Amino acid sequence: MFDDIIPPLRCEHDEAVYHLDRLKERGVIIGTDEAGRGSLAGPVVAAAVCLTQEQEDSLTAIGLKDSKRLAPNVRERLFAAMNEAGVIWRAYMADNLRVDRDNVLNASLWAMGESVSRVAKITGNAGCVIVDGNKRLPDTDIPQWVLIRADDLIPCVSAASIAAKVIRDRLMVRLSVRYPGYGLERNKGYPTRQHIEAVRRLGLSKIHRETFCRKFIA
Repeated sequence: MFDDIIPPLRCEHDEAVYHLDRLKERGVIIGTDEAGRGSLAGPVVAAAVCLTQEQEDSLTAIGLKDSKRLAPNVRERLFAAMNEAGVIWRAYMADNLRVDRDNVLNASLWAMGESVSRVAKITGNAGCVIVDGNKRLPDTDIPQWVLIRADDLIPCVSAASIAAKVIRDRLMVRLSVRYPGYGLERNKGYPTRQHIEAVRRLGLSKIHRETFCRKFIA
């Protein structure tokens, strides 16, 4: 992976900071994460983010962390701050049809790879992409650090998790108007009791994942 750095698959905060500082010496760091893997409906949305040290410091100071640990209004505030600070980010979507065809893991990795390639074209000199999870991205020549809990340990991955989550939540609210009755504006497509009952009552919409919903409509 690297000539003299072998980052671990799992680590704690201090070790993550140590490896991150060493990798920054090799070039631009890009973080990537996704949102929506466990949803019954809608796409997986992936995002990739590159932070300058100034951006990383300012966002960390106002509460940057894994999107799952933040309330929706806080995620929106941090995403706005990212854009105000000129953070470089790109997002890409794998729709429900791709999820059904390729499975959700492969669809997620594909979307993450697409978002990373777009950020890399902007930044140039990509020294490493840090991937949240335990699977490598396909079809990229950029060295990868695959890290479990990267979204909670690496600021640029935390920022990517926020971008992916905010974009996807906004999309699901818009889709709730087109596909009423499922409560998508509230559940964002996830398998809440009310959503499962709606699937059983109404059947599947065009944005539902058939492979995820079969057990509810059998």
